[in-house]
Amino acid sequence: MSGGSGGRVDGLFVYPVKGLSPQPLSGVELKPRRAFPFDRLFALARPDGAYEPGLGHGIAKTNYYVLVDQARLAGLETHLDGESGVLAASVRGRRVLSADLTTDAGRGDAAAFFARVLDLPDGVAPVVAREEGRRFTDMAPDSDRAMEFVSLINLASVGDLARRAGTDVDPLRFRGNVHLAGLSPWEELVLVGREFTLGGVRLRGTSVTDRCAATEVRPGTGARDLPVPRLLATHYGHTFMGVYAEVLDGGHLQPGDALEVGEIAA
Repeated sequence: MSGGSGGRVDGLFVYPVKGLSPQPLSGVELKPRRAFPFDRLFALARPDGAYEPGLGHGIAKTNYYVLVDQARLAGLETHLDGESGVLAASVRGRRVLSADLTTDAGRGDAAAFFARVLDLPDGVAPVVAREEGRRFTDMAPDSDRAMEFVSLINLASVGDLARRAGTDVDPLRFRGNVHLAGLSPWEELVLVGREFTLGGVRLRGTSVTDRCAATEVRPGTGARDLPVPRLLATHYGHTFMGVYAEVLDGGHLQPGDALEVGEIAA
């Protein structure tokens, strides 16, 4: 796979709060060695976990309330306004939260709300975590460099899994930043170790994405209804879906931008 691949950007998504719902984008400005703006800037930290305000390094996602063990979070439709810092949450179209995460009062309102959603014991509430210059990505424990990787999902690979499993598989289960169309199933795996461009953005594939139990949860419902890691292992002998990449040269990215693949990077 080199040169024109036929691949193209089909969708762009950002996840401002770790574990909560995606926000689709019509376009995004990317900077070198930086992730999507606003991606995983906030997290709901466990009060008895390793997170403390001022934390300067990545810690495992088990220290946060995430879909791995809190499927009910997927039943919320959430949206964070990047300008105002207001987090809104709705259930079946009804607004149930509006909290300004830039203020102590707003973070307190959000913590109390999610304590109820998660059915936590009295007196226990998440810590609304935010650290300047840091992201709560799954790659953050590996290094600060890896913390800024973007994630790509090949829709054809998701479709191939759905065909083999005999059921629909929503690509949003995989919580990627970039959805790619026009590729063959699993063709994205050859991006690892290669430089490539999406529109005017140059990237380097860094690693495959190993999948966990968070992908078992159906987006928008909170139902844990599909054993995705087991299905991947059964049908392919691995638990990969998608790849990570590092932005080398920034620029504007939007749906329809073509994928062009170069040679194996040094």
